[in-house]
Amino acid sequence: MALRSFLCCLLLCWAAPAMAAADPPPFDLAGPSLSVRVTHGGVTLPVSQAPNLSPGDQLWIKADLPATQSVQYLLVAAFLRGATNPPPSKWFYSAQTWNHTGRNGLNITVPADAQQVIVFLAPHTNGDLKTLIGAVRGRPGAFVRASQDLNQATLDRSRLDAFLSVVRKGNPADPDWLKTVSPLLARSLTIKLNDDCFQKTPDLQAACLMHGPDGLVLNDGHSTSIVETLTSGSPADLALELSAAPQAGYGYYSPYIAAVSDIARIMDSFQTAQYQYIPAIATLHDDKLSLLLNTPPSFHNPLSVIVAALPAVEQSQAPPLQPVDPKEAYCAARSDLVLHLDGAPLVYSTQYAHDIIFRIRNKGGQTIDLPAHADAEKGGLVIDAKGYDATKFGEVIDGSLTGYWGFTQFDGPEYRLQNPHPEPWRLADGDQQALVVGRDDTVHLQGRDAACIESIALQPPSGEAKPLVWKIEAPDRLNVTVPLAEAQPGSISLLIGQYGIKEPSSIPVQTFAQAGHLDNFTFHAGDLSGVLKGRRLDEVVSLSLGGIAFQPNALTSNADGDELSLITTDEAGAETLKAGKTLPVRIALKDGRTLNLKSEIAAFRPSVALIGKSVQPAAPDPASQGGAIAIKLTDPAALAQADRLTFSVRAQRPPRFSTRETIEVAAANGAASTSLSTENGLTFEDAQVAVATLDPAKALGASAFGPLQFRIVVGGVAGEWQPLATLVRLPILRELKCREGAAQPCELTGSKLFLIGAVSSEPSFHAAIAVPEGFPGAAIPTPSPIGRLLYLKLRDDPQAIDRISLPPRKRSPPSATAAQP
Repeated sequence: MALRSFLCCLLLCWAAPAMAAADPPPFDLAGPSLSVRVTHGGVTLPVSQAPNLSPGDQLWIKADLPATQSVQYLLVAAFLRGATNPPPSKWFYSAQTWNHTGRNGLNITVPADAQQVIVFLAPHTNGDLKTLIGAVRGRPGAFVRASQDLNQATLDRSRLDAFLSVVRKGNPADPDWLKTVSPLLARSLTIKLNDDCFQKTPDLQAACLMHGPDGLVLNDGHSTSIVETLTSGSPADLALELSAAPQAGYGYYSPYIAAVSDIARIMDSFQTAQYQYIPAIATLHDDKLSLLLNTPPSFHNPLSVIVAALPAVEQSQAPPLQPVDPKEAYCAARSDLVLHLDGAPLVYSTQYAHDIIFRIRNKGGQTIDLPAHADAEKGGLVIDAKGYDATKFGEVIDGSLTGYWGFTQFDGPEYRLQNPHPEPWRLADGDQQALVVGRDDTVHLQGRDAACIESIALQPPSGEAKPLVWKIEAPDRLNVTVPLAEAQPGSISLLIGQYGIKEPSSIPVQTFAQAGHLDNFTFHAGDLSGVLKGRRLDEVVSLSLGGIAFQPNALTSNADGDELSLITTDEAGAETLKAGKTLPVRIALKDGRTLNLKSEIAAFRPSVALIGKSVQPAAPDPASQGGAIAIKLTDPAALAQADRLTFSVRAQRPPRFSTRETIEVAAANGAASTSLSTENGLTFEDAQVAVATLDPAKALGASAFGPLQFRIVVGGVAGEWQPLATLVRLPILRELKCREGAAQPCELTGSKLFLIGAVSSEPSFHAAIAVPEGFPGAAIPTPSPIGRLLYLKLRDDPQAIDRISLPPRKRSPPSATAAQP
């Protein structure tokens, strides 16, 4: 056991760099072809229609070599009977392809105990047949495994080729064709689809989908069961461990990559000085096996022996077909009827399933067989309905699939068809007001036999009808997208076309202007007003909450939407609105429409009354010492940013504090806020009075300014905002310098002068000098003061007229560093 573990680790360590360095060589080198036919029970099929062989089957195998073939190939067919039971010599059949008899091929019978068939094409030498017999009889298990892997690779390659052939075909006339058809292909063939490819431009999507094709094939239970994998013995365990190693960008190996890697290792183990065995996988078409090689043949020692596999000798395993949606109904009147099918990708990628029919019965009980064939691009079986006459069938038709899997008949799933019905369609309940102009909108239609809808078009009041995008939601319900981005409110029609009915039916529809989008309506018990949130709330004319009327009061808008305050004068009615009740809300719009919400009455909002407030000036800043000019704020509500504000409040609702309350202070513009608690500036004098202290520079930051507001918060419920103060940031003023002469302008120096809006020598600001926004300089011109006063308007409180008291004038030339506003 220890030795085996050591050997496994050693081989894995050796194999990992090799696998990381390069993928297995691709099978892209065209080799020779074989013609193969199988006769079973008197019926002959080409090999492309024979998924398995049975004991007693007659095989005809012929090498299709050109007339100019210069190398003489020996064609050998060998039957195998398991990994531990070497086949007898009489199970080996050969034909010399270079003479007349050999060119006619081999006619052989599958022995009773055979399990696999291997075909060799070996360059002719003395003892070539004996050498092949010795190699197979000496290591039968390796050739059993090779047969299984070659068959698995052939089946998986068929799925890959089917996928790539459709992707390469493309449809230049429709840029979205590949995005539409690829999911159907991937579902039908069990192919991994890279959704990121559809984010690329249409001309790059196909190349992206075909990138790393060998890793696209996903595991398919049906083909795996057809090709039984050898799993006994330590060499097989080791091979399985290696084949599960992460590779390239595809996670774990797909079955195709695993089989190719396994084949390469098995074939390499047989190389001798005289022969090397190179694998060939086959593409099947009719009776042709076109061989693909991944190694160029050598005609010098060691000579290359081509190894191919025929289908295994085993019981027939019918495809596990099933409808994609068992509840889906189909329209019998469609000329392009496709029954969606899933469960067996080999039905799409090979000819193993053949002579498929869809069997239905008419009203007279007669059986009608409609031919069918698989189409991976359409995601199902395409039904040839030429023999169908709708007049001989009822409204609902049940049918079933049947066909042949190789030589064995199989029964597939059942499907339900519908005949079209002339009954008109209508707008679904609740969608009469659903279409709004200015955008693409959706409406639902109600009717019968949705599967028989062929087209839906928009007919405007004038002009041509335009086709619409629609989908089936249920057998009696359609979802229709109506583009109204450029439309005007008014009447339009939807034209409904049905398969089998010549004239479309018309549905009149009314379109409306954009209505307000409603998010919610918030109302607190004890209030007379509430707040409606949403968009386009300017269209609201009234609101009713539980029968109590509200009228619009104030509308505010921001990037997140609108907020509309609505107020009621029905005080008695408002008192009946108790917290916790959920009531209907009905909103009336200007165009006559009504919209509905539900709202739960919120709890009473707490409230307090402002008792008083005081401002404690900040200590002088040492950095501003040395002649700084003080600014006198004249607005009683003004609060300098560096000062400290103390204010007191009295409890109103509830009438007593619990000491767990907080007071929230915020700038009215929403730019900054802070919360005061017992741990941060809030002190409760008693159960009814609280005193709060605010240091705005620390609590709100250096950029906060303008009106401040506060509210009490109790248990997460906030009261109404109340005005508190106006926060003002102050410039630092150093010195006023004036030229000789009373009429000459002066110069005021300092820092943060951009906080000044204008400066004047008189309170009327008749001859004021404005300071530009964002002024970066250290000096501004000012009028010559009258006496020792100058007047300022600060940007943070532009309605107030503040003043500065100046020291005695210094008259001197203007500063060389002054910036002119």
